[in-house]
Amino acid sequence: MRTLLTMLPVCLLSAVPAAAEWREASSANFVIYADDDEQNLSRFSGQLELYHAALEALTGTDLPAPGPSNRLTIFVVKNEREVRRLMGEGPRRISGFYRPRAGASIAVVPRVKTGGEHTAFPMVVLLHEYTHHFLNSAGKLLGPRWYNEGGAEYFASAQFPAAGGILLGGPARHRMRALRHGRDVTVSDLLDPAAFEQGMEKAADAFYARSWLLYHYLTSATMRQGQMQAYLALLSKGTGRAEAARQAFGDLDQLDRELDLYLAEPIRPFAVTPGKPGTGPVTMRRLDKAEAAVMPLTMRSRSGVTPDQAAQLVVEVRELAALYPQSAPVLSALAEAEVDAGNMQRAISAADRAIELDPRQINAYVQKGYAMFLQAARAKDRDAAYAAAMAPFMALSRLEKDHPLPLIYNFHSYLERGLAPPAEAVQGMERAIRLAPFDQSLRFDLAEYYLRQSDFPDARRHLAAIAFDPHGDFISEAARQVVSRIDAGATGKDAGRQLAALLMSPQAMP
Repeated sequence: MRTLLTMLPVCLLSAVPAAAEWREASSANFVIYADDDEQNLSRFSGQLELYHAALEALTGTDLPAPGPSNRLTIFVVKNEREVRRLMGEGPRRISGFYRPRAGASIAVVPRVKTGGEHTAFPMVVLLHEYTHHFLNSAGKLLGPRWYNEGGAEYFASAQFPAAGGILLGGPARHRMRALRHGRDVTVSDLLDPAAFEQGMEKAADAFYARSWLLYHYLTSATMRQGQMQAYLALLSKGTGRAEAARQAFGDLDQLDRELDLYLAEPIRPFAVTPGKPGTGPVTMRRLDKAEAAVMPLTMRSRSGVTPDQAAQLVVEVRELAALYPQSAPVLSALAEAEVDAGNMQRAISAADRAIELDPRQINAYVQKGYAMFLQAARAKDRDAAYAAAMAPFMALSRLEKDHPLPLIYNFHSYLERGLAPPAEAVQGMERAIRLAPFDQSLRFDLAEYYLRQSDFPDARRHLAAIAFDPHGDFISEAARQVVSRIDAGATGKDAGRQLAALLMSPQAMP
């Protein structure tokens, strides 16, 4: 979704007000931090869990509960201006952003008011991106961009009646203006990859609106029943996108006319009864004074900082650490800020102090591991340095057995030294992907390794998932190019090395 962007630099967030009452709402799939009253935050958390359960019911998926660190962390800020400041740049109006990362996925949104007749737009934005997060986790992002975005719009147009429950499939009210006043994007634009880029450039809002309408119609219209499944089946067999659309849907101009007629009809939502009786309680906790003071700085770190921003941020976190020298969360935030600023020994010292105060301070182990890995790259005895750098991650795995970072860094500890990872390290990376399938960088790294080993089937398996990622951009394009060459019959070690180079630089080969 264009109003929810990923991996952008961050500007400053205004200081937390003196009367701030930051709370943490912890549930099965989400951790929310907000300067909000307990009632609204509890209802917000409950609605997100209800939405997750509804997605499971509609997609026929029963996802295992994520490990504590693999839940989506949501930072709630005061307004859209604060969201923009955290992003650093982007659209003038922004209602949130999302960053999928193994063990550290975040979303940032302005305060969501719950309990109204219609779902607030920041909530729609969050639900849209969580739909991608969920479908990635369920292995169901297997369609072209219009299908993935249209589906996310379809599900995110959810309503939470005051009486309880959830309604899905209703009108995308936030897209109605684009639907009624913009006809720049046709069905052919959506379904034909040659026209797709032009459509996105000239009418991004209309692209999302029309994608929602097409998805809604194909899943609702009796006369089109089964055509979506046929279309996806053709794509999975390697049929070109334009040809698959023609075979499955017939005359695309006729489909356009049907969409216009469908839009004129009332679109009514339907109630969804989740298959699970519930997802467990929402645990509320009020942050202490030290945690509340450092929360705005933590959000800046987690959102991403440039070198100049990191240099300024670390000074601010050091000042707080001096005020709260016995706060493990503040010292963990200091370790993170020192890593961002390039001060690895300082980061290790701060992490050690945090662990001494609280041996279960997860982020302290993570930041210590990051710092030691970065030091190991410049060490004289690299074998000993990387072995030592794994120690914090091994301690982390004992605290949280399903944390993906120990598996990821174990795999990379071999590659960084120019060594072939043993089978158990490769299998560990595969497991990390199963734990954090929303982080496509993991698939990318493992696919490159498989290509260099001339293991084309395993490389293709991961690249196919990247190729359909709604947020993949140039990475998805590189994956599509490599998949195409594998399907054309690439074989041998030379081909593997060439495709690995192509993957790393899509323009590396003609």
